[in-house]
Amino acid sequence: MQTDSSFTFVLFGGTGDLSMRKILPALYEAHRAGGMLAESGRIVAVARHAEDRDGYLQWVNENVKSHVSKNGLDEAAWASFLKRIDYVKLDLGKPEDFALLRDAVSELPGIRVFYLATGPSLFVPICRALASVGLNENARIVLEKPLGYDLKSSNAINDAVGEIFAEEQIYRIDHYLGKEPVQNLLALRFGNALFEPLWRREWVESIQITIAEELGVEARGDFYDNTGALRDMVQNHLLQLLSIVAMEPPHSMDSDSVRDEKLRVLRALKPVDERDIGKVAVRGQYHAGGIRGTPVPAYATEPGVKKDSTTETFVALKVEIENWRWAGVPFFLRTGKRLADRVAEIVVNFRPVPHSALGSPALRPGANRLVIRLQPNETIRLYCLAKQPGEGMNLASVHLDLAFDQFFREGQMEAYQRLLLDVINGRLALFVRRDEQEAAWRWVEPILNEWSSANRPPKPYAAGTWGPAASSAMLAQHGTCWLEEEN
Repeated sequence: MQTDSSFTFVLFGGTGDLSMRKILPALYEAHRAGGMLAESGRIVAVARHAEDRDGYLQWVNENVKSHVSKNGLDEAAWASFLKRIDYVKLDLGKPEDFALLRDAVSELPGIRVFYLATGPSLFVPICRALASVGLNENARIVLEKPLGYDLKSSNAINDAVGEIFAEEQIYRIDHYLGKEPVQNLLALRFGNALFEPLWRREWVESIQITIAEELGVEARGDFYDNTGALRDMVQNHLLQLLSIVAMEPPHSMDSDSVRDEKLRVLRALKPVDERDIGKVAVRGQYHAGGIRGTPVPAYATEPGVKKDSTTETFVALKVEIENWRWAGVPFFLRTGKRLADRVAEIVVNFRPVPHSALGSPALRPGANRLVIRLQPNETIRLYCLAKQPGEGMNLASVHLDLAFDQFFREGQMEAYQRLLLDVINGRLALFVRRDEQEAAWRWVEPILNEWSSANRPPKPYAAGTWGPAASSAMLAQHGTCWLEEEN
């Protein structure tokens, strides 16, 4: 991950929440590690809240410091990191102001990376303003999600941005693809003979992908009420994780080889008939409840949320892939806010043995499973059965931990750090290509349209639980249950 490439990293939304919590801390960690960022590399923050560079650096010291370095802040590294940062006060609503940015970066070296940590409504105006002052050449543009509200609006943004930047210049970021366990999933599958022969319908009974949050909508009520969980999480994060889990082995790890295989998965998703949506999709909204003993309000009473809102805060889906490898294997996707725990994980349940001379435990679905935990801690755990000590042949579940930190001296890299380095170095494999995004929107749209036209309220669930009971009932129809329900 070391680079000698010069770069100028221009951060739009330089005083926003994403910049404060993720982007600037990730750039600092790469700087502190030494050798990951070229010495000549510069960071140019763009915002309109600070008056000048000194004012912006004061904001950085007050707001960003607390989000860096789990092992403590290195004051010397922090001081040298701040020397990389320049600042341009700019009103994004005034295209003529972009001449100030052009002048500020004209003498800075290397490839220019424009990171748009802004709302999607600003993507096209920013790109057009960059082109108006000639800043779309020798450049890369990073787009945060959500990219559009539906397929039509997504295509409109992509069309407009595509008139200014070539596809190989566009980096659509999904930070889940930068997480270490997702990278290790690729390594386990395609670097070892142990798992790949089992990674198919003959041996896999079902797969679960969960992204659960304890938090509510926080200060994003107005945004979230016009978005919902299906747009906010399923169309991007969950379908991207599904495509990584289910993809065929690429012939190499170059960007288009990997993304071609992900696209094949997305195009093979079984279309959802609107008459079956009630059977394969569960839509929920949290009511008042408690998180770890603390009372929390209902979604409808959150600031910025309409009192009669029918926006979903929970989605569970049964997804099928119509190809030779996965035909008949259900993929269960789930995401929600105000759930019982904060966890993101992939659970691969292998089929039980066809006949057991050792009793019923060996015939239980999920007796053998692989659990890839993405958050809060990043681990991979393989469950199997073993004999309990003592008399008789009594089986119990045991697990093998793939403890990478015991084998590798280097610490795990945060997802944003990896992805930002990939942008700087021109590596596109972990970024979403336009045709992938279109395929995901195309699959999701029938569900969105049916929910909108039917005008049925979401199923209620108490904050601090695992969502509506219908979610568990959907899995029960297939003889399985969510992982936490087995404990």
